[in-house]
Amino acid sequence: MDKPYTGGCACGAIRYSIAGEPLFANHCQCRDCQRESGTGHGSYATFAREGVTVTGDAKKWDITGDSGNVKTRAFCPACGVAVYMTFKAMPDIFTIRAASLDEPARYKPHVVTYAARAYDWDHLDAGLTKFETMPPS
Repeated sequence: MDKPYTGGCACGAIRYSIAGEPLFANHCQCRDCQRESGTGHGSYATFAREGVTVTGDAKKWDITGDSGNVKTRAFCPACGVAVYMTFKAMPDIFTIRAASLDEPARYKPHVVTYAARAYDWDHLDAGLTKFETMPPS
């Protein structure tokens, strides 16, 4: 078995361990991710839900994306750090914030999503494929 992906919030109250490799990894420049991150994008790795273990009690809030689907964002009520997301329409996946990884260097983005909402000052790797919104399924 490969080394699991582990991480959590800044204070350690929420922790996760994930067996398996990311199915998808992206920088998202949608307005929701900009607001949550406080910068021009959010960076995420998405995994199969099977093999994910989470400890600690996250505070959660729902938001409806451009697709009309509900995404649930989870953060630590003690330190306030955003840690992961789940999606009502896709219960079999689990998405973590790249910066929440114990080893953030393991994060390797595949694409940029919602490039249509990018700001000139938010410079990302020019070699990444950019999608105006989400890539086709």
